[in-house]
Amino acid sequence: MNIGNLIDTIKQHPDFDNVGMILCHNGVVRSTSRNSRKVSGLKIRVNHEKLRHVIQKYKKRPGIIEILIQIAENKDLSVGDDVMFLVVAGDIRDNVIATLKDTLNDIKTTVTDKTEFFI
Repeated sequence: MNIGNLIDTIKQHPDFDNVGMILCHNGVVRSTSRNSRKVSGLKIRVNHEKLRHVIQKYKKRPGIIEILIQIAENKDLSVGDDVMFLVVAGDIRDNVIATLKDTLNDIKTTVTDKTEFFI
């Protein structure tokens, strides 16, 4: 996984001249769960059909040029490891920020399933 490569790919997009913002999300394994239990790591599973649908849906939004994602799936990840890179490119801040937020929330609730490993 390499977030720089995702950005470079976006810069090669034929409509890149319309991009005014590239916004990136880098999800990392943290040492505690949402309920404050100590975590040693996690594993992510991805529903690729749903992921394609989510990306297609949000790429149709006004001003959005590209959405790219990399997820470290089916790997035993440790605290501090990168879990997901999400990169959204678009025309103006309002469009890009809202799309990143909504895309991320949709991915987390409908596309991925995580198993946390507790200490």
